[in-house]
Amino acid sequence: MVSLSKDATISDYSKFIQLVYGMQNDRFYTIWDMLDNVQRFSMRCVKGVRKEDKNKTRINALICLSWYMSLMNRLHINVDDSIWHRFPYLCSYCGECPCACKAEKVKTRRKVTGNSSSMPKRIKDIQEMFMEIYPTKARTKGDAAIHLAEETGELSEAVHIYMGDRSDMHFQKVSTEAADYFSCLMGVLNSISIDTGNEIAKLFSNNCHECHHMPCICTYEHVCNYRS
Repeated sequence: MVSLSKDATISDYSKFIQLVYGMQNDRFYTIWDMLDNVQRFSMRCVKGVRKEDKNKTRINALICLSWYMSLMNRLHINVDDSIWHRFPYLCSYCGECPCACKAEKVKTRRKVTGNSSSMPKRIKDIQEMFMEIYPTKARTKGDAAIHLAEETGELSEAVHIYMGDRSDMHFQKVSTEAADYFSCLMGVLNSISIDTGNEIAKLFSNNCHECHHMPCICTYEHVCNYRS
């Protein structure tokens, strides 16, 4: 049996997803399939916000996070590095913490750098970092959900462009959009006061959250018909 701790790091989570789902992902799912499931469950998460259904928002956010990590594993993107390069405890646009984009009416992206010694490792700490950069009091749950939908589209677009030419430049764009997507998913979870580290520890307390096997034995049909 494998499980995740509530103090899991992004690296821990990546390894868990590979261990439990890697074989099935390789057998059944292309990059497009994984991207489709990121989009699918992201939109269900957004629907949960619209319906003011906290549980629906929570479970779909956690499931799309697992598909996101499967996609990152397939592309060999180091999520820790991508997030820190984009958000070194600062807004990726205005370079402030908390974000001052609205107050300062920032119109041009500023160069941001940070001290790697303050780089958070645990998922819990990364979520808290995004709470400090983008406080929930500064926007509504609906705003957070709309931003997630926007970044889901931008991640999808980046993957499509990269798969069209396989260039290093467009691969880096995927990495950047992956960090933006993660930040927005944390934004939604922060907006409904969900402790992501604790929740994924509960969801993945015994191998796959559905079949409870390691490696996962959920069929392609079961995943396609999964309702959350």
